[in-house]
Amino acid sequence: MQPRKQHLIDTALILFNQFGYHATGIDLILAESGVSKATLYKHFRSKEELILAALQLRHEQVVSKLQDKIEANKQNQEKTDPVENVLVIFDNLNEWFNSETFFGCNFINVSAEYADPNHPINIFAAKHKQVIVNMIAEQLTTKENNQATQQKADQIGLLVEGAIVMAHTRGMKQSALIAKEMARGLF
Repeated sequence: MQPRKQHLIDTALILFNQFGYHATGIDLILAESGVSKATLYKHFRSKEELILAALQLRHEQVVSKLQDKIEANKQNQEKTDPVENVLVIFDNLNEWFNSETFFGCNFINVSAEYADPNHPINIFAAKHKQVIVNMIAEQLTTKENNQATQQKADQIGLLVEGAIVMAHTRGMKQSALIAKEMARGLF
């Protein structure tokens, strides 16, 4: 990827994360990135294309970090425990909630701003959330059938989303640890 294009995406993601998608105008992105309007429109036909590129970057960051945390957890175990591999997701959330870069979930926020379920941005946000649930299901290598595994993954996904919303809307930075204990109770 071209450095200017990547810089635009990186800058936009930071600004969208902090200020929201509709509230962050192109002029602010240009001012913060130091990129010209011509360069912006050379790479992106619209603000929505830039939003999708920023969401793609955030998706890759989240999935990569979760995969790294799960793999590190596996390496620290004598015997692979699928439950512990899932619960590490809540430790990751706890770190995020207590960081200076936590302004809520990009995907929850953007789906609220682009609420039409048929809008490409809303569809992308929903797909991201499904990928996370699928990652959880992959770790649940129990003797349960696929339907039971998927149901548990959905339940844990619900706890993940609830923890994110509570941390963001109520400032409950410990919500990931509370949700972790609730998830542990599912097994």
